[in-house]
Amino acid sequence: MKAHPFLLHKWQHWLALGFGSGLSPKAPGTFGTLAALPLVWLLAMISPLWAAVAIVAAALLGVYLCEMVSRDIGTEDHGAIVFDEIVGFAITLWAVPFNLQNVLVAFVLFRLLDIVKPWPIRWFDRNVHGGLGVMMDDIVAGVLACLLLHSVWLPLQL
Repeated sequence: MKAHPFLLHKWQHWLALGFGSGLSPKAPGTFGTLAALPLVWLLAMISPLWAAVAIVAAALLGVYLCEMVSRDIGTEDHGAIVFDEIVGFAITLWAVPFNLQNVLVAFVLFRLLDIVKPWPIRWFDRNVHGGLGVMMDDIVAGVLACLLLHSVWLPLQL
């Protein structure tokens, strides 16, 4: 088994790997999304405005983390880097009531968009590079999933 190139003694690598969830040999993006659950649960307890501020701060941190870790290991957008999934899933569940049904629908929707990468997600994935590029496709997937949840799913719950 080949050793991973990550420097786990560096906090930046530890965060970029979703506290190690990205090191899963199968479906690291899915495990990274699951690692976001404590964060989205905490965000659900504060006002949508402060949650948005926290998500923007996390996205900016993510650009730095993804750029630095990619540079350290010499590979852009390594599959084990899952901080982008964490932020994307937090965006997906922004201002969505935190309950099992909503979280499951959000999870499936976000993962589907992140894997299939329909337009405009695919455009960002192919045309934006560096730390910003690593983050942007998941940010856009999160925004689209959030819009779908608010415009289609949540109205069905009324």
